[in-house]
Amino acid sequence: MSKRKAPTYSTEKIPERCLIIHPVVNKPTARTVEQKIEEIEGLARAIELDVVHVDSFNLDRIQAGHFLGKGQRDRIGNLAKDLEPDIIIFNYSLSPVQQRNLERAWKSKVIDRTGLILEIFGARAQTKEGVLQVDLAALEYQRSRLVRSWTHLERQRGGAGFMGGPGETQIEIDRRLISERITKLKSELEKVRKTRTLGRKARERVPYPEVALVGYTNAGKSTLFNTLTGERIFAKDLLFATLDPTLRKIDLPNGQAVILSDTVGFISDLPTDLIAAFRATLEQAINADVILHVIDVSRPDYEAQRNDVIQILEDLGIEYEHDERVLEVYNKIDAIDDDVLSDLERKAKFDDQVVLMSASKGLGSEELLEAIAQITAMQHIQVTYKLNAADGKALSWLYEHADVVSRDDQGKFILCNVRIDPANMNKFQARYQYESEDHASGKSGNHS
Repeated sequence: MSKRKAPTYSTEKIPERCLIIHPVVNKPTARTVEQKIEEIEGLARAIELDVVHVDSFNLDRIQAGHFLGKGQRDRIGNLAKDLEPDIIIFNYSLSPVQQRNLERAWKSKVIDRTGLILEIFGARAQTKEGVLQVDLAALEYQRSRLVRSWTHLERQRGGAGFMGGPGETQIEIDRRLISERITKLKSELEKVRKTRTLGRKARERVPYPEVALVGYTNAGKSTLFNTLTGERIFAKDLLFATLDPTLRKIDLPNGQAVILSDTVGFISDLPTDLIAAFRATLEQAINADVILHVIDVSRPDYEAQRNDVIQILEDLGIEYEHDERVLEVYNKIDAIDDDVLSDLERKAKFDDQVVLMSASKGLGSEELLEAIAQITAMQHIQVTYKLNAADGKALSWLYEHADVVSRDDQGKFILCNVRIDPANMNKFQARYQYESEDHASGKSGNHS
């Protein structure tokens, strides 16, 4: 008698079904409706949602209570009955009242664009700081909204938790508890930031300039990072594939070592709460010696994406058009036609802050590294000073205003090899009356 086989059950997670609503509000925009729909679908796929339908329509006027008029609400309600989505994504920012009223009208979970991005960030965050930042942004966003996934403010599931979970029956939450949790998160974040600041100061004592990758999400930053470093960090054709910053050391053609950092991608209409929460992470770019703005030129709306990134960088205090640290990396040139490529080649020929490349194929890597080396060489000079051992003030000044590469105590004298910007070099020599050993021997300082 043959043994009966035990039944097998699939453990594969079934994707949640979502219906996307895209209202075309009557205001000027740099993107087409199709491009906006493509992006919101990409955001939904980034968190493994199954997009069953996208409904797009013109909207002349936004209703205060429901955002949409009754006719549009009824039509979408009937659509939701037929399609039975697990969640309805509204590709626009909703007020708490509008979100609640639409959920009641459609008898379905509704999240807006901000909620979806927070959900993705919640699923992507890996480091302690990343998780804290997402939690803080989520709580700030949810403070006046219906909250589903917080039971006594404890995490019930992955993501930012706006899509449901074990805690979804708890609709009302005590605002005082939320405020206390926000205060606690801010305190924890401050501790993490202080630790990171100490780490950055330690790195600054090593003669490694920092090169930060910034750009629109999915522009190819992580692929470029892998190409330049030989690493294999997660790089996928997916919006917000990378969230937490990654740092690696690479060598430039002139022998100078630099630290390359990959940062979170930007997106149009990036929620204000997220910009505020991730400001500390974005300081990686603000304080960098070189800023590589990676631009996906294979996209028809790459100029709009470029402008979105510029706007966020300027909000962070970077004077983009006048900042000599910025290098624009026009990526994915292998995926554009010859006419577009010719136009970009002409631009790069007359603009030394533009580099063309294909990160996936390694095209243009040498030119990019050379461009980085030129910027770092202009910023700092490596020189050696022979200081009197008793001159503690001069030595202290160098430690504070320059990167001390090496120090050789020789009894009455100290040979101090430093990496310093030209302005500080002139200040030091004028204040302490020291001349660099390179100059004394008839050599100019070595540009690093």
